[in-house]
Amino acid sequence: MDMLKSESPFYPGRPVPVEYFVGRKPEIERIVTRGVRQVSSGKPISIFVEGEYGIGKSSVAKYVQTLAEKEFGLHGIYAVLGGSSNLDDVAAAVLDGTVRSGAFDPRRLEVIRNWLARYIGKQETFGFSLNFDVLKSDAALLAKPFGMLGFLEEAYGRLKDTGAKGIFLIMDEINGITSNPQFSYFIKSLIDSNAVARKSLPLLLMLCGVRQRRYEMIRCHQPVDRIFDVVEISVLTEAEMREFFQRSFATAQMTMNDDALDVLTDYSAGFPKMMQIIGDATYWTDKDGVVDKADALRAVVTAAEEIGRKYVDEQVYEALRSKDYRSILAKIGEMGPNSMSFLRSDIASGLTSSEQKKLTSFLQKMKSLHVLRSGDLRGEYVFNMRMVRLYIWLRSLRKEDETR
Repeated sequence: MDMLKSESPFYPGRPVPVEYFVGRKPEIERIVTRGVRQVSSGKPISIFVEGEYGIGKSSVAKYVQTLAEKEFGLHGIYAVLGGSSNLDDVAAAVLDGTVRSGAFDPRRLEVIRNWLARYIGKQETFGFSLNFDVLKSDAALLAKPFGMLGFLEEAYGRLKDTGAKGIFLIMDEINGITSNPQFSYFIKSLIDSNAVARKSLPLLLMLCGVRQRRYEMIRCHQPVDRIFDVVEISVLTEAEMREFFQRSFATAQMTMNDDALDVLTDYSAGFPKMMQIIGDATYWTDKDGVVDKADALRAVVTAAEEIGRKYVDEQVYEALRSKDYRSILAKIGEMGPNSMSFLRSDIASGLTSSEQKKLTSFLQKMKSLHVLRSGDLRGEYVFNMRMVRLYIWLRSLRKEDETR
């Protein structure tokens, strides 16, 4: 009889809940030591959490913010900037995040709700709605550095009686706003205004994004280069991946064979996003509560299709209509997932004459799709996103299996 399934212990579509978080000890210690502890003692700090797409930046940020709230007295505000293109949008996101803050302390929740009651609409089954018209109209007041600083200072002042020692503001999903020069000026001015204030607000400001977004901000306003302590999030180690899978399946009363665990760690390649997607596929694929190698391999195929459908096919494969283009891409995929770069000469040597004639246009197309960029060496090309690199590899393996 098939095992009855209830709730998957994996979260492929959102940051990992704190109770399922593993690894990242050096990065977390650095943020806590250089950021959280400093701010709880009264010193403002700015941190940029940097890493490739799917590496777990948001999960790290949410984990540290939870830790900072529960153990160091900071008040966390999580602002999602996805879709923001101007400073009014940024201010609205911060207002939204503030209204929704305080969940870990009923006293703070009450203070925030009473203070910002005009933005809160009717109570709903899973929370409350927001009066977006009112929120949007007031956002313009916060869209200037002094306006935002004044708002955060007032929040801190109102929360002091609840034991708050500072504000921890996270700005996540910043892709759409960093190309706007006004954002760079806004962030730099906000930090500088606080630094020269008669009494600085103990503010931990954290931005989360890929390295290109930080560089984009620097290109817009060079002084941004020196305002952040940059914390880079890298891939998880094999030991961390194994701990994650074992702990996650154990919460669902499932066990794993060692060879199945080897498959999941190999294909995840240290990427939390991949681990969540592959783990979730494995959970639903298994039928008896014991994950074996066959379960794991079937799950990898399922995960590859999901990753491709969500993240790659529309961007890459749908744009590469030429059969030769797709053949070239497949040969790149066969090189394996560990290297993020390749040399043109290595690819060209294995191509047909027809494919060789189209190699230059293929590489230009891949650069225009932001899949590849030129490397430091002559003839070197580098993948911009490891997620894309991994899927191309997984897809090439499927093609090999189909031809056997």
